[in-house]
Amino acid sequence: MGGADKGLQPWRGQALALHVLQQLQPQVGPLLINANRHLAVYRAWGAPLVSDDADLAFAGPLAGMLAGLEACSTAYLLSVPCDTPRLPGDLAQRLGHGLLAQGARMAMPRAGGRLQPVFCLMEAGLRDDLRAFLQAGDRKVALWAERHRLAVVEFDDPLAFQNFNTPDDLQRQDRLSP
Repeated sequence: MGGADKGLQPWRGQALALHVLQQLQPQVGPLLINANRHLAVYRAWGAPLVSDDADLAFAGPLAGMLAGLEACSTAYLLSVPCDTPRLPGDLAQRLGHGLLAQGARMAMPRAGGRLQPVFCLMEAGLRDDLRAFLQAGDRKVALWAERHRLAVVEFDDPLAFQNFNTPDDLQRQDRLSP
């Protein structure tokens, strides 16, 4: 997005991250927003705001997951990226069912034959392990997930997990069905 805050890019009349927040709201209990800039804008959406640990600058999605885990007041945290506004309406429920049915510590969707590791339901008790993983210099979500019992949950619609990386993606995706 040319350095622009991806979550604040407009799509169908509102910010991408606001679409995601609205998709998740009926699926989960308390919500958190992870943001590292434009904090006043995100704060105005009404959910508590958490930022990445300054010591883990540029650590990617795992730094946001850790910030969420450290603020998490529930037994589990569901992490999703800000640039996927077509989340399945049953994402949390299906990941939760898969996690419990398989006795796993985390669950991730697979759609179109691809694992979607940044969509992750995880036990809140994984926070210390994730902090140690990041402090060791590791950054890949899938590599961290391999260290734990993982439930993979199949989803039929790959478009539900498609992210928007460029302004062209926003325009192209606007023409596709919701």
